[in-house]
Amino acid sequence: QVRFVESGGGLVQAGGSLRLSCTTSEDTFSINPIGWFRQAPGKQRELVAAISVGGSPNYADSVKGRFTISRDNAKNTVYLQMNSLKPDDTAVYYCNRDPFTIERGAFAYWGQGTQVTVSS
Repeated sequence: QVRFVESGGGLVQAGGSLRLSCTTSEDTFSINPIGWFRQAPGKQRELVAAISVGGSPNYADSVKGRFTISRDNAKNTVYLQMNSLKPDDTAVYYCNRDPFTIERGAFAYWGQGTQVTVSS
């Protein structure tokens, strides 16, 4: 199973910014699309951003214009720059490969995630 490690979360005031990092030792990292998911208390996990092998991004409407996903294949790392944060962005954030397959219901192993808390 592929193991991802998420980091960079924290407590921030509304309007603030955070940059999350997702890394893995998996040597096929560079040939997989990667997605950032989040799960708020009492809600289902949702895909918020994805990046293709070639670097093309895709965003959920709720974060479009505020979040930016990028990848550095040399470092086996995907980033999520989050700006203009809102209390509704409060959640545990996870990353994983093949995000659209997961979104369609495929089983996936998950890391521990990183907590993002946005205060009003």
